[in-house]
Amino acid sequence: MAGPGTRPRALAELRRDVRAARERDPAARDVSTFEILATWPGVQALLAHRISNGLQRRGVPLLPRLLAHVSRTLTGIEIHPAAEIGQGLFIDHGSGVVIGETARIGDDVTIYQGVTLGGTGFQVGKRHPTVGDRVTIGSGAKLLGPITVGDGAKVGANSVVITDVPPNATVVGNPGHPVRIDGRKVEGPDADWIHLPDPVADAVRALGRRVVELEQQVRDLGGSPAPAEPRDVDSSSSAAEPGAQIHELRPKQGRSPAGG
Repeated sequence: MAGPGTRPRALAELRRDVRAARERDPAARDVSTFEILATWPGVQALLAHRISNGLQRRGVPLLPRLLAHVSRTLTGIEIHPAAEIGQGLFIDHGSGVVIGETARIGDDVTIYQGVTLGGTGFQVGKRHPTVGDRVTIGSGAKLLGPITVGDGAKVGANSVVITDVPPNATVVGNPGHPVRIDGRKVEGPDADWIHLPDPVADAVRALGRRVVELEQQVRDLGGSPAPAEPRDVDSSSSAAEPGAQIHELRPKQGRSPAGG
């Protein structure tokens, strides 16, 4: 039997989950609450989890896992009944999302499709991530092990994160590493995935500029005419161009005495 205050709390959580979907999904802003409950799989999976989690905490056998299994079949989202989830979670699209048994998720978190909050190895105890408040996790990201993701952090799409993430950091790559900490403040979840910093591309551009500088120094030492204004080298340019330019500057060797 539900205890005193359980029903008002459940209704408050449901209203906040629906409000989170409406605020963070542009497609949900002009639809009714009934339509969101009937057709948004992320909201449906979260509602099913809140029921199965309540049953799990009360020690009800079998039913919590059975409900989680049915929810996964219908929504494509797998949430273990024992996972702890705060208020205002929004799972966008949701297909392929997996949230493990000992995972903990704070308030106002946004998760996109294909995200895994998984464990590593076969150890017992706490083995899944702890995600703070106001965290955004991009499509396909994998957070593995008992790591902690700080409040306000942002995990880039397809990142593989196996170490702790500082608060307000932006993490990208495999393995995931911070590329921005305490950057500019963005109101609401930052879903601008196409403008994330790219440290690999930045390194390639820096190397390209350095090669151009070295080529200029070689020309100056050899007394060659000044070349045309060097263009900036980006990650899409051919890596063979600078070397080819140096090769062209080498003086042609004369014929060897034995060459006839």
